Amino acid sequence: MGEREAAGGGKWVDVAPERVPRWLENFASRHGPYTEKGLMLIAADGASAEWRTPPGAPPVGTMAELIRAAQAPRRIGLLLARKGAVAVGIAEGAELVASKVETHYVQGRTAAGGWSQQRFARRRDNQAKAAAADGAGIVGRILLPRVREMAVLVTGGDRSAVDAILAAPTLAPLVSLRAERFLDVPEPRHAVLVSAIAGGRAVSVLIKES
Repeated sequence: MGEREAAGGGKWVDVAPERVPRWLENFASRHGPYTEKGLMLIAADGASAEWRTPPGAPPVGTMAELIRAAQAPRRIGLLLARKGAVAVGIAEGAELVASKVETHYVQGRTAAGGWSQQRFARRRDNQAKAAAADGAGIVGRILLPRVREMAVLVTGGDRSAVDAILAAPTLAPLVSLRAERFLDVPEPRHAVLVSAIAGGRAVSVLIKES
């Protein structure tokens, strides 16, 4: 799955829950036998792998517990938004069981100046507000009725667009479930929503090699 540079050195790698045991075998093959200190692995050559529990999983203290928790079925809410596009869904395990995708036009930036630029800016702002309100309505219809069944809400896309949607007071119960993880996804479409399930379920590990 995806990987990204980590602040302070090393890299973050996202691993599908089902692949964690095989990942551990490969880690040992590359770096030698390792010792476990909670969720931190220290290999013979000095490499380390520090694991995080995936969104919605309970806190754990050992790798065996992490694998069980990561692979256990969880109901995950998904909210992806960019400009006027929003995709909302509920996943049970790796399956998308409910969804809604909608796109609204939002005026792009203009290079014109003066009065014309101000007029376009106001229009764009009004369109963005309308899109956020419509997005909040979709989130309310799809996610709110099942909020008590959800383990977590995973968001992604453009953070300001997501924040604008979740600012609706009626969505406060979902805000309390929002995960720290934020997915980097393109303009939300149904296929993007489906692929985001993997990112929402993934187990993240910080790898540092000596």
